[in-house]
Amino acid sequence: MPARVDRAGLPERPHLKLETALWKEGLELVAGIDEAGRGAWAGPVAAAAVVLPRRPRWLRRRLVEVRDSKRLSPRTRERLCELISTVALSVGVGCAAPAEVDAHGLMAATRAAMRRAVDALDAPPQHLLVDAVNLCPELILPQESMYFGDSISLSISAASIVAKVHRDRLMRALGRNYPGYGFERHKGYGTRAHRAAVTRLQPSPEHRCSFRPIAALLRAQGHTA
Repeated sequence: MPARVDRAGLPERPHLKLETALWKEGLELVAGIDEAGRGAWAGPVAAAAVVLPRRPRWLRRRLVEVRDSKRLSPRTRERLCELISTVALSVGVGCAAPAEVDAHGLMAATRAAMRRAVDALDAPPQHLLVDAVNLCPELILPQESMYFGDSISLSISAASIVAKVHRDRLMRALGRNYPGYGFERHKGYGTRAHRAAVTRLQPSPEHRCSFRPIAALLRAQGHTA
């Protein structure tokens, strides 16, 4: 199970204490992992893995603005994503399609996206720091998961930004491919405008038909999810 953390005790900004302890043990390649899009009605689950160099003081200066992606504006996330890509030793991104969410469940799809992000790294990491999700047992790597990891670990926080930016870009592309749903605005999440669009147009191939709101709309329209 992920380590329990009291939200009131979260640091003002993410730090490198976990990474530094692992570096001192001789583990140079420590990957922070996070996802984006788990709660959306449409679009993929995206995950990112980020390996930072063993340069704590330099990283604190270069990545001083890095926070949990949910606390940042889209413009700031885009800028920091580019910075992270230049600072990191390696960045990997993986996705799980809506069909995988429907077929295997949200947790399995999230783990699949995270495994793909790890596989996309330039070199296999020696240790994983994961936000809230235990990676599946078949991935034989030392790993530590924690709630609010994107507020605690700088590596996880960086991964949260990369995952969010990557997914937002994908959703803007889906907005062009499926006009009328507003994917470019709500990014697949359950807004009033999104519900109205699905009611008017019916679910697209990018919708997660196993999610309760979409399944309910399908039933109302006489379809079987």
